[in-house]
Amino acid sequence: MKFFVDTAEVSEIRALAELGMVDGVTTNPSLIAKSGRKMAEVIAEICTVTPGHVSAEVTATDYDGMLAEGRFLRNIAENVAVKVPLTEAGLRTCRTLSDEGTPVNVTLCFTATQALLAAKAGATYISPFVGRLDDLAQDGMQLIEDIVTIYNNYPAIKTEVLVASIRHPLHLAQAARIGADVATLPPAVIRQLIKHPLTDRGLEAFLADWKKTGQSIL
Repeated sequence: MKFFVDTAEVSEIRALAELGMVDGVTTNPSLIAKSGRKMAEVIAEICTVTPGHVSAEVTATDYDGMLAEGRFLRNIAENVAVKVPLTEAGLRTCRTLSDEGTPVNVTLCFTATQALLAAKAGATYISPFVGRLDDLAQDGMQLIEDIVTIYNNYPAIKTEVLVASIRHPLHLAQAARIGADVATLPPAVIRQLIKHPLTDRGLEAFLADWKKTGQSIL
């Protein structure tokens, strides 16, 4: 499973890249706004940190506007993936950009049939939002299972399932068990994955026993 980092904070991405936890990055207008910087500048810098795809999202809602923005964004760096919403205009933009050889991430997916449409439009990634469905008392992980099953039924589909809106480690474990291709994770969730109280206690015990020996490795 590939790990994408869901942030526009370059310092966070660099730190996680040093751990080997960054296969790509996802951003959106909200994350860019939090950074307080110009979008093109942020995307360009992130693209130097990871060779993996960096999703940069359009803000236009019509086809002509999305296409113009998408073509601008893809020229920022070779590893930019243009992110478009799952609307009629977004799917049309996906088809055009995909035909031009541009990787496209179709976002804001909430049904398996929407995911099928994105695949038919040539999407590189489909981004179903599990956390937002959970917030509405719907089973977000069931959506992931449905999409993976449908895609696996048709070998010609090359679209990767990118699980988004992950809120906690359990979401990740479930997505990996189902067989999703990618998980995009906030930095805080990635750090949660590392932590376990038994790991901490075990390390404390090992170090206490070692201290009693009076030895030094070096």
